[in-house]
Amino acid sequence: MEIVVTNESDIFVFAIRGRLDAVTVPELEERINQWFEQSGTKLVFDLDGLDYISSAGLRVFLTTAKKMKARDGKLCMARLRDNVKDVFTISGFIALIPAFETLGAAQDALQ
Repeated sequence: MEIVVTNESDIFVFAIRGRLDAVTVPELEERINQWFEQSGTKLVFDLDGLDYISSAGLRVFLTTAKKMKARDGKLCMARLRDNVKDVFTISGFIALIPAFETLGAAQDALQ
């Protein structure tokens, strides 16, 4: 798995590539926890490169959503592949974390 974090104005984008499963989840959790130590309140997960997500991966998204709500932040996802979008839809997470077709649309939603 590869995680690239960028910052455009006050919106942070976590671009995730590869597989998000029990083996790779700790790396993502560490990066997100480091980000939470800062004072950011706007976060986009760019999932264009995410090939697979397990229940362990979903847990990271749920935990992040709860933390963002507690700090009155904004969180969304962008560019989900069909198979990943299916997992978010079936699990009900798509109702918790808004998803957008493009990265630009996700960033606009957080303004």
